[in-house]
This record gives sequence, structure tokens and C-alpha cells, in this order.
Amino acid sequence: MLRGLFDFLSKSPVEAAPVPAARTLSRTRGTKTSSRGTLLISEKVAADVVSIFEQEYRVLRPRAPIPEFHIRFRRFVSLNTTIRLRDGQLHVSLSDLLEGAPDTVLHAIAHILIAKIYKKPISAAHNHRYKRFQYSEAVARQTEQIRSSRGAKRFSGPEGRYYNLEEVFDSLNERFFHGLLGRPQLTWSEQAAKRLLGHYDAAHNTIVVSRVFDRPSSPRYAVEYLLYHEMLHLKHPVSVRGTRRCVHGKAFKADEKLFPELDKALAFLKRL
Repeated sequence: MLRGLFDFLSKSPVEAAPVPAARTLSRTRGTKTSSRGTLLISEKVAADVVSIFEQEYRVLRPRAPIPEFHIRFRRFVSLNTTIRLRDGQLHVSLSDLLEGAPDTVLHAIAHILIAKIYKKPISAAHNHRYKRFQYSEAVARQTEQIRSSRGAKRFSGPEGRYYNLEEVFDSLNERFFHGLLGRPQLTWSEQAAKRLLGHYDAAHNTIVVSRVFDRPSSPRYAVEYLLYHEMLHLKHPVSVRGTRRCVHGKAFKADEKLFPELDKALAFLKRL
């Protein structure tokens, strides 16, 4: 992925609006049902989860009164979590991928969220525990499946006014990959973004290139470099080492240096 000029941190741009899930967790007696009769509140589960957040709140703020917590699982497109302070109450949204997660992981999440909102130091142990869970093979696989099924992806197609991404891809494939790289979905972005210049979305097997380069003032080598960089993500998928994601490893960087006009392309990106 190319973000801005040289920020190559891989992060999917696919962010669908979260849809509320069926269950809301709070300190409420009994149960509620929606108009469709769906269970909304389970006191036993609610007490367990709220208790975890209250315990971590007490650790981080031992002298402050514990606020009311409103916690719910939502159908996010990834392993998202959010926390907001409203009128003295804490509202927490957790990805439904976390339903059934071990208590130790929920403690870690509660600690991290509360620490962030009150600007407290985050425990290294809690941070490590959550990252181990987040990057575990089973959770990573489930997250990709959810992103693929829930994430909305809009395609404008590979045919631009000045460049055809399929033609550029095929040319690069022959020159650098012996024609062996399978062609993913290729598309120009809907907007001429200068912050997110290109990215590879593994969940949808799609390479997106910013439409800002589909103009006569953009040299072909710049378009080729952007696409070549994303093609390398097909050859060198993201790997996980312990609790760290390796997006651009040594093999990736070595292949990137094989692009003959790398310096010219990077210089052009600087001028954007």
C-alpha cells in the first residue's frame, strides 16, 4: 500500500458503516426483545462483560467513581472496538468477532480502551495479550472472511481516460513475474486521492490505484511503480511474527529495488 508519500503501512481502506448487532450489554434486569422478538439483553452475559470493564476501570482510576457502562457487540467489518464518554457514561462497541473471546482477552481490551480514553499508560502485558489474540491464525482467518462478506467494495473498473490498469498489469507481469502472477480485480479509485495512492485489498483480491494518476501529466513509470508495489503484495503476503505484522519484509524490499525507475518514481510522488 502507498499512503501519502512514504507511509507504507498496510491498512484496508474498506470501512463499511457498522450495523448494530442483536445484543446490547448493560446493567439491566431481565431481558428485552426487539420488534422482531430478537433477544437484546442477557443479564448473565451483561454482568460478566460489564464486570470486566469495571474491574479494569478500578485498576486505572482507583479513586474515581465507576461510571455506568453501556456495552454492545456490533457487526463491524473487522476486529473493531470503540469507546466514547457521554454525559458521564461510557459507551463501548465491540466487534461481534469478540463474542466468546477468553476473559483474559476481554480484560486486555477493556484496559486498552479505558486507558486510551483517560490518557493513561497502556500495560505492556495487556497490549501483548490482545495482539497475540488479534494476530492468531484462527482470528486472522475469521476477520478476513468477515471483511470479504460484509465489506462493501465499489469498483470503477481498470479502464481510465489515459491508462488501462489491466494493460499495465500484464506488461509488468511479463517483465518482472514471468507472467505467472494471477491477475486480481483492478480498479481506479472513485476519487483522485493524494493521501491513499494505492492499496491491495486481500479480502476482495483487489488492487486500487488513485485516479489522481489517470492524467496526461502522470508519467507511465509512476503508474507502473504504484501497480508494481501492490503486485508485490500478491507475491509477498503479510506475515505475522509474534505480535507484529510484517507488511514489507526483506524479500519485498529487495524485489521493490528491482524496479528500474524507482528513484524517479519516488521523486515524482514527492512532488504530489
